[in-house]
Amino acid sequence: MALKIRLARGGAKKRPFYRIVIADSRYPRDGRFIERVGTYNPLLAKDAERVVLDAEKVKEWLAKGATPTDRVHRFLDQAGLLKRDARSNLTKGVPGKKAQERAEAAAAKSGAEAAE
Repeated sequence: MALKIRLARGGAKKRPFYRIVIADSRYPRDGRFIERVGTYNPLLAKDAERVVLDAEKVKEWLAKGATPTDRVHRFLDQAGLLKRDARSNLTKGVPGKKAQERAEAAAAKSGAEAAE
């Protein structure tokens, strides 16, 4: 059984509220879960208590082999329970081929106008 520590969505339409749960990875997102270990309320201000975790339960499940999803891994890193490596996408800011071609054309056009 592959255990995941993940978010289960609750709340009303356009008013999300998430429970941090331990569930089998084959279960539906909002379906059956084994245990609830915390909550996450994204509507609260960032300085407020958005994430509430039961650290002892989380440590227990991590020792049993549960793997957190990426978002929950971030929460655990902020709480100091699990270390998350920083990721970097070096090609994120690089424009695509078409944008590069347009920039080169614009530069050539402005260079030709400046030469005149």
